[in-house]
This record gives sequence, C-alpha cells and structure tokens, in this order.
Amino acid sequence: MSLLETEVPVRNVVTTDPEKAKALDNDVRVKILDMLADQEMAIGEIHEELARRGEKKVETTVRHHVNILKDAGLVEIARLEDASGGTLKYYKSNTRVFAYDLPAGSDDELNEVQETAREGITTLLKQLFRDHDEAIETVAREMQPCEYCETQHYEEFIVREVVNRALTDMSEDGTFETIAEHSR
Repeated sequence: MSLLETEVPVRNVVTTDPEKAKALDNDVRVKILDMLADQEMAIGEIHEELARRGEKKVETTVRHHVNILKDAGLVEIARLEDASGGTLKYYKSNTRVFAYDLPAGSDDELNEVQETAREGITTLLKQLFRDHDEAIETVAREMQPCEYCETQHYEEFIVREVVNRALTDMSEDGTFETIAEHSR
C-alpha cells in the first residue's frame, strides 16, 4: 500500500544541448557569461572582475573556463588587438543565462498571466504549424536523438527554440523593452 500517491506534472522544460549543459555546470562559467553578456572583455579583465565578485582564480584557470564556454558555442571572440608582440583576444557572450527563482506564492499571482500567454501561444502554434510545418518536420528528421531520452520531442524542441530565439531577438533589438514600457 502506498503512503503517498500524487500526480506530478511537468512544470519546467530545459532546452539545451549536452555540451552547453556541461559548460553551464560551473558557477564561475555562469558568472563569466553574465559579465560577457554586457561587454566584451579580455582574459585579464575577466580575471579582475571575477576577483571583484569574490572568485579568486589564477589567470590560466580563467582562460580554461573561457575556452570551455567558447568550445560549447556560448562565447565568441569579439575583437583582436595587437598587444606587445602578441594578440589580445576580447570575448563576448552570445548567450544570456537567467538563473532566478520566482518568489514564493507568485504562482497564484501569475496564473492569469499564464492563461493569457497560453491563449496567445495556442494561436501562434497553430500559425507556425500551418505556415511552417514542412520546415519544422524537415529539421526534426535531421535531429539526433537525445542521449538521455527514450521519448523524443523534436517538434516541441524546435518550436521552443524558435520562440526562444524570437524573444531573444526582441530583447536584443529593444522591442521587448519598448513593448513593456508602452503597455504600462
């Protein structure tokens, strides 16, 4: 006889590839991404900023962390400069990490917001599949299986990725902030 039996719905979905997930599995690397999201920096500058944030690391360790992020495709070389017989590389993040917890009790406050979002997303999904079903299916057929999952959700992943990229574009070009300000 069970002492407890309850439905446990999926409440969160994390979409990323395994290489990016491994790169993000380190507090220092997440701090580096945060720093590089707003400005390009050289290894020495990253080292100094990490120290200011309480992370005492030697510069070779900082370089190692940046290389892991670069190899995972989360950081890119933004600029090269001549520097006393060598080349100084400046790095910039192409990825923004949101690592927040919603406040306790905010579910009740956001239920109506979620329902409004659901209605709008239902309309969007219908339009995406009506107008772009062939492209979504073509990409889904080319995807490699998730090494951790028995059940594959290719189309859902693709749509989540497309919506996430659209939101990111809107954030980067100022559309998100403009809409938020003008809607208040």
